[in-house]
Amino acid sequence: MKKIIFTENAPKAIGPYSQAIEINGTLYISGQVPVNPETGTMPEGIKDQTAQVMKNIGAILEAAGYTFDHVVKSTCLLGDMDNFQAMNEVYGSYYTENPPARAAYGVVKLPLGAMVEIETIAVK
Repeated sequence: MKKIIFTENAPKAIGPYSQAIEINGTLYISGQVPVNPETGTMPEGIKDQTAQVMKNIGAILEAAGYTFDHVVKSTCLLGDMDNFQAMNEVYGSYYTENPPARAAYGVVKLPLGAMVEIETIAVK
């Protein structure tokens, strides 16, 4: 049976979706944009935005009883592929050993004018 995951420590959904769904030991985290859940604002710059996205993902992982060690796949969406290296630097600091599989795409536009969005799958 699927379980809806919600935490006040990550931004509320801005549409008809859940922060995350857990089913059969797998956690599917919706794409997270760099909104600070306490202020409702986004930091400036790709590094700070990526750090906020990863904090949001971490909060959802924790709420569901997972850690970054459980992450098996990430999909990174970038509004500008010129930001790939800077995003990668911050993202990589969360996965220093045995990083998950990953795809990264350049897209035309992200929600709320974000520079980065990352969705995540974790398995226990």
